[in-house]
Amino acid sequence: MKKLLLLSFILLLAIAGYISWLVIGPATGFSEKTKYLYIPTDSTKKEFILHILERDSITTNVNVFSILAKRMDYWKNIKPGKYKVEKGMSVLHLVRALKNGQQEPVNIVILKFRTKEALAGAIGRKLEPDSADLISYLNNNDSLKQFGLDSNTVMTAIFPNTYTYFWNTTASRVFKKFYEEHNRIWTAERRQKAAEHNLTPTQACILASIIEEETNDAGDKPLMASVYLNRLAKGIRLGADPTVKFAMRKFELKRIYERYTQFVSPYNTYLNAGLPPGPICTPSLETLDAVLNAPQTDYLYFVANSDFSGKHIFTSSYPEHLKYAKQYQEALNELLRGQADEDSTK
Repeated sequence: MKKLLLLSFILLLAIAGYISWLVIGPATGFSEKTKYLYIPTDSTKKEFILHILERDSITTNVNVFSILAKRMDYWKNIKPGKYKVEKGMSVLHLVRALKNGQQEPVNIVILKFRTKEALAGAIGRKLEPDSADLISYLNNNDSLKQFGLDSNTVMTAIFPNTYTYFWNTTASRVFKKFYEEHNRIWTAERRQKAAEHNLTPTQACILASIIEEETNDAGDKPLMASVYLNRLAKGIRLGADPTVKFAMRKFELKRIYERYTQFVSPYNTYLNAGLPPGPICTPSLETLDAVLNAPQTDYLYFVANSDFSGKHIFTSSYPEHLKYAKQYQEALNELLRGQADEDSTK
C-alpha cells in the first residue's frame, strides 16, 4: 500500500511538474532571437488570436495558451497592438504581456518628405493604419480645421524628428503628435521673428521648404531667405526652380528649361505671385531658423557658383545676375560635355 501511495505521489509530482513546465518553461516555436506578434484592432475573437499564434510559430502549445488565457480572463479584453516575443518566452509570460497590453513602441523617423503620399507611405509601413488611411486624414479639411490647417498647408505641421507611437495608433493621433511638436517648435520668440518678416508660421514653413530644396549650404540659407523676402515685399514673383519640380512631380530634374516654367500649377512660382499654397517639402529646423533670422539685404537674385562648390552668388541688379548666370550655364555645359565624352569612351 505504501509503495502504491508513493508511486501515486511521484506520478502526481511528475504531472504537476510537467504542467508547470508547459506554463512557465520555454514555449516559443521560432528560431530568431525575437519575433513580433501583431494583433489588429478588429481582432477580438479567440479563434483568430490562436490562429496567429500557431501560424507565426509564436508558441509551441496553443492549447495551453488558450486554457491559461481563459483562467487569466484574457479573452474578455483582447488588446490590439504590436508585441515583442523573446525566444524562449513562457506561455505565462506571453499571456501576461498580452493581457497587460505591454506593446513594443514604434519609432517613426521623419527626415525630409516632399509629398503627403511619401509621408503616408513611410508611416503606413510601420503602423497599423495604412497609407490610404493616412492620406485620407491629411486630405480631410474638416479634420484639419481644428489645427488651422488645410490639405495644402498640412505638411507645415511636420518637422523632422523621431516620433514614438504604438503600432495601433490611429491616423488622427499620429497627426496630433506631429502637431504637438509643431507647437513646441513655434515658441513665442519664433512667432515674433516670423511676424517681423510679415510671415505667419505657416508662410515661414512654406518659404523654408523652398530654401530646403534650393541648397544644402547653411551659410547661403539666410541670404537666400532675404532674396525671397525682398521679392515678396516688392511683389516680384519668386521664380523658384524647386516649385516647378514639385508642380511637375519631377524631382529628379537637374535643369529647369523655359518650357517647364510654363507648367500650369498653383505651386509654380514662375507663373504665380507670392508663396505657393503649401510647402514643397518638410524643411529642417535649421532652414526654418535661417528664414526667421534672415538679414536685411538688397539682394533680389542668386545663382549657383560656377565652381560647383554648392555656394551661390547673390546680386541686387538683373544685369549682374545675368552675367553670373551665364558663367554658370557655360560651366555646366562644359561639365556635361565632358561627362558625355567620358561616357562615350567607356
